[in-house]
Amino acid sequence: MKPYSTFIFESYSFDANHGEIQLNYSLDGELQFTETLKLPHLKHVAYDKELLNRALFALHMIGGISYYKTCLPKTIKIKSGKLSQEEANFWNSVYKNGLGEFFYKNQIDFRDLIHFPAEPGFKEPLSSLSSLSPNQRVLVPIGGGKDSAVTLELLRAAGHEVALFRLGQHPFIDAFAERANVPLLTADRHLSPLLFELNAKGALNGHVPITAYVSIMSYIMSILYGYEAVVMSNEASASYGNVQYLGQEINHQWSKGLEFEQRLQKYLHETVGTNIGYFSLLRPMTELMITKLFSNYPQYFDVTTSCNTNWRIIKDKPNDRWCGTCPKCAFVFAMLAAFVPKQTVVEMFGGKNLLEDEKLLPLFRQLLNIEGFKPFECVGTPEETLAALVLAAETREWDDAVIIKMAQEEADIPQDMHALIEQELTVSDEHAIPEPFEKTLLFVHAHS
Repeated sequence: MKPYSTFIFESYSFDANHGEIQLNYSLDGELQFTETLKLPHLKHVAYDKELLNRALFALHMIGGISYYKTCLPKTIKIKSGKLSQEEANFWNSVYKNGLGEFFYKNQIDFRDLIHFPAEPGFKEPLSSLSSLSPNQRVLVPIGGGKDSAVTLELLRAAGHEVALFRLGQHPFIDAFAERANVPLLTADRHLSPLLFELNAKGALNGHVPITAYVSIMSYIMSILYGYEAVVMSNEASASYGNVQYLGQEINHQWSKGLEFEQRLQKYLHETVGTNIGYFSLLRPMTELMITKLFSNYPQYFDVTTSCNTNWRIIKDKPNDRWCGTCPKCAFVFAMLAAFVPKQTVVEMFGGKNLLEDEKLLPLFRQLLNIEGFKPFECVGTPEETLAALVLAAETREWDDAVIIKMAQEEADIPQDMHALIEQELTVSDEHAIPEPFEKTLLFVHAHS
């Protein structure tokens, strides 16, 4: 691919009549990228236009990451707005950390690579903000897995009016929303076709921090449709990285972690200028704890999936929710085996018993930190995996399972395993949940 020297944030726009957002970028002003998002019907919706404009600018910044990574130009130019030094530092961090896996897999030296331009002395004045109130109308971004179900039900138990938000159409989400009986808002995202043409010609490609994009888009939806908080479903172990590279921890889930959550909270409050809440309700919990809560909601067992592999090939296999071979399938199966009857878990996975699949031994060794490092997927810590397998073994339903036998023989099992399990099932104080919403955590104990 031809080298380019400058990545340009050209412009962005919002057409309220047609419910369309347009994001424009270019390489050297020569290659033009246009990304669009189509929103639900907007007739008679009232919103703060200045507030929306600042949020759209933030979306323009995060949306550019998919196009910037094609050739990593040395210079970044912003025509669509200005950044203070603090704001430029924020986007430097989002791009550097959010592209960590991309840098690692492509063996790119990212040090001193990304420099968002700052305007000396610039700081856009914002109107004074009121404090966050214990509001009722909340928007929950949904990916189709167990975590979204737990967040939804905890909020519902606390008396909140909940709606779901998704980026793009998918029949799995349709089924989930119908089962949950809550409103579902959809934004259809269309990446620039030029991006796929460049990838076919050898442009750099790889993982981007999609949760950062979804977070900001969810904020825009809240502004437009009158929701008072965006409630994510990111767990404690999302902050746990995968591998060290050039002096930096590489974390596949960086934009799902606590560091990003706290930084984005600050950015949204100080730069976008609104008191709409943004936080993860599940942050104080491990995947093990979340799965224990999920086991109380059997109505979702047949309408959830965490498998990204089968999510992508839905057109070919519309009824198969789990591939049974990827890290997500292996990890979630182990979590469920700790709390859900064996027959039910196997039925959820289309008749596959992953704890008896010898082909998954290398994958489980990675998940247990016996060899290699944690897979580049949204999976939990080795401690969570070990705790789940020990709990599954104690049910005696999984006797002779090859994965459990391997764990018992090869894993570094602590002397007081039950103390570890108790720790993994404890709600932590480390989170960024606003005070008005902390009472929702009381329902965790009621459902665990």
